[in-house]
Amino acid sequence: MEQKNIVELDVRPQLQKKIEPFQLIMDTVKSLKKEDVFILHATFKPTPLLGVMKMKGYVNKVEKQKKNHWTVTFVHKKYKQWLDGEESQAEDTLTAVLQSKEKASSKREPKTITLDNRGLEPPQPMMRTLAALDRSLPGDSVHIHNDRVPIFLIEELNHLGCPFEVEEQGDGSAKVKIQKV
Repeated sequence: MEQKNIVELDVRPQLQKKIEPFQLIMDTVKSLKKEDVFILHATFKPTPLLGVMKMKGYVNKVEKQKKNHWTVTFVHKKYKQWLDGEESQAEDTLTAVLQSKEKASSKREPKTITLDNRGLEPPQPMMRTLAALDRSLPGDSVHIHNDRVPIFLIEELNHLGCPFEVEEQGDGSAKVKIQKV
């Protein structure tokens, strides 16, 4: 059996101060080895992050500890047996659903999701955008309007390989068109 190394990150203090922790999380993920167990503490269930991590080869187990304390345990899919059997079955079901989504996407017209994220506090604009991207099928696009150029989102889109266009507006806001691949 492989040696497990536990890496823990608590982003609750940043979230409570309305500081976007996404870059901190991604920096931690970059440092992980395949056999590491990554435990994230957050104030809410980070649904879009689950999709990002899945694309990076991780499976997860989410647990609500108390009202504003969620933990997510991530392991590389090679070690999904480290999570309990129920979670592994859920992951297999999710994989089957995603595969059927991909098949369905080849038979329909691409859709566009438009989000106005202006006025929202971080991390909400990024979370909403990643959630919309996660719900989209290949060929769909997500168009967002943010208070400013979403630097952390752009970095994540580059990691995900999603093409995008940024159009800065005269009032300092930014419109971004993202293509799901």
